[in-house]
Amino acid sequence: MPTLPSEPHRHRQMAESFGVDPGRYDRARPRYPEAMVDAIVSASPGPDLLDVGCGTGIAARQFQAAGCRVLGVDVDARMAEFARGTGVPVEVAAFEAWDPAGRTFDAVVAGQTWHWVDPVAGAAKAGSVLRTGGLLALFWNVFQPPPEVAQAFAEVYRRVLPDSLSARWAAAPRSNGYSPVHANAIDGIRTAGGFDEPAQSRFTWERLYTRDEWLDQLPTSGEASQFPPDKLASLTEGIGAAIDTLGGSFTVGYSADVITARTL
Repeated sequence: MPTLPSEPHRHRQMAESFGVDPGRYDRARPRYPEAMVDAIVSASPGPDLLDVGCGTGIAARQFQAAGCRVLGVDVDARMAEFARGTGVPVEVAAFEAWDPAGRTFDAVVAGQTWHWVDPVAGAAKAGSVLRTGGLLALFWNVFQPPPEVAQAFAEVYRRVLPDSLSARWAAAPRSNGYSPVHANAIDGIRTAGGFDEPAQSRFTWERLYTRDEWLDQLPTSGEASQFPPDKLASLTEGIGAAIDTLGGSFTVGYSADVITARTL
């Protein structure tokens, strides 16, 4: 996973770039392991759940299927419109500025999005809308392609976009680009106060990608959405050729990394 910029919550242009093609985003982005969803639902004191940065509703629909009543909040009106079309109610706002209008929830979750939220202000806001004993659950899918795949991709990124975050990650893919984000989230929860000590857990899983499936998701990252069209086209061509050389498909190892804390 590409290393994120320092203080990503300040990079609003990147944060608000995902709605360029919400249909592709919803189709191509991975879901979350059922074991993770079940663990969060079991830890929540009730079914009322707020999904921060819900995007197209990928995680929200999984929680709905597990029996939760979900309200989404997202900064991007395009993503929110798509999510509503799938049955997820969404309000458009940056979470830090969102008006809950007196509503409270059993759990506040954020999938792949908390790094775009101010870690202290976001935790304080979550604490203000959680009922006593309510659960804050933040989670990220972190992927690790096989070494030979990572090496082939790295060569393409170095050739096409040598200065990109993705190129730097590809040069050392065993690093977890979200580690600083996890640390910031935990520090934010501690600083905001009102929660017990944050806990971390991990759920591992795998997904087989065909060439077309990988290329479909490639433009959905925050950085790739801002690549010049000619560079993105060259990158897509190069990555596609690399996958063809590797046999046309490969298996990616994922970990769903979760941070939880409960209101006091």
